[in-house]
Amino acid sequence: MSRNLNSRIVRAMIALTLLAFAVVYFGLIAYFFFIYEWLYPEFTDDDFLRTGDIVTLGLLLGIGISTASLLGWILARRIVEPLKSVAEAARRVAEGDFSARASLRSGNFGEAGDLVDDFNQMAERLQRAETELQYSNSAIAHELRTPLTILRGRLQGLSDGAFTPSPELYSRLIEHVDDLSAIVEELRTLALGNAGQLDLQVARLDLAEEAEAAMTSLEEALAKAGIAATRHLGRAVTTADRARLRQAFVALLENCCRYAPGSTVLVETGVSTKHVFFRCTDTGPGLSAENRARAFERFWRADESRGRARGGSGLGLPIVKAIAKAHGGDALILPSQNAGLAVEIRLPRRDLPF
Repeated sequence: MSRNLNSRIVRAMIALTLLAFAVVYFGLIAYFFFIYEWLYPEFTDDDFLRTGDIVTLGLLLGIGISTASLLGWILARRIVEPLKSVAEAARRVAEGDFSARASLRSGNFGEAGDLVDDFNQMAERLQRAETELQYSNSAIAHELRTPLTILRGRLQGLSDGAFTPSPELYSRLIEHVDDLSAIVEELRTLALGNAGQLDLQVARLDLAEEAEAAMTSLEEALAKAGIAATRHLGRAVTTADRARLRQAFVALLENCCRYAPGSTVLVETGVSTKHVFFRCTDTGPGLSAENRARAFERFWRADESRGRARGGSGLGLPIVKAIAKAHGGDALILPSQNAGLAVEIRLPRRDLPF
């Protein structure tokens, strides 16, 4: 393709030179025959073009074609090189090498630079997605293995007579089944959110009322974790899915119970210029800057050794973000100089249904 483009550009430059030469040549003929002859009647046809004139015109034409060919080749090279680089990188990406990147030399066109930058950004996102997919597959297997192993051990013990059937034993088995069901439902919610297919039953609601309901439902869990909860709930009306928003609010409060026990939690709702918000701020250990950047990754935990022990699957914050994005909003961790963590859900200001 590149050779074809090179030759086309060179041929186009040569054709342009020949066209310019033809315009000049026939323009001179018209000038000499119709204008010059009228101004200078003594002019004769023998004086029109002598051998020297023809040689001069030939030299000029040759110089023009050579110059056009050289400029066309230089221009074609500057155009084709970034295209070849992008094509080669795209071929490597298609073969599974997501680390491939296109390169750009100095002196290329601005559009070529934009093309290379856009391609490299796309390749980087593909590489991150591939890495996240591989990690997610491994993490899913890890998350499901523990409750399945426990279930199998208990059931095998019951079958062999090693365990005596009792309501308490069956209750623990049911709890493990509930854990598996919760993980499956969380994965389903994430998959639907990432595919843009999360079903929303929207209605007009006030975030303050939903936040109050979420905190009321978790009063016992918050007290058990030693959390002192305060609230500043301002009116924040929008249209959203009540059940999904309640799920997101509960997920943030449960996250405080797991990772910030004994802290103070402030829950706020309100309205800004372009959005309504739900904000949950705790005074717990918080996260480092590096960990904040990864907080919304699936199955990620700041402390891998304690996440499952505290009941967390590493899907809480990713689900919160997926729900916010499904409503056209976003979830983000607010910067803070103090200890603790502040997570905010932002939703568009809407007074009418979607």
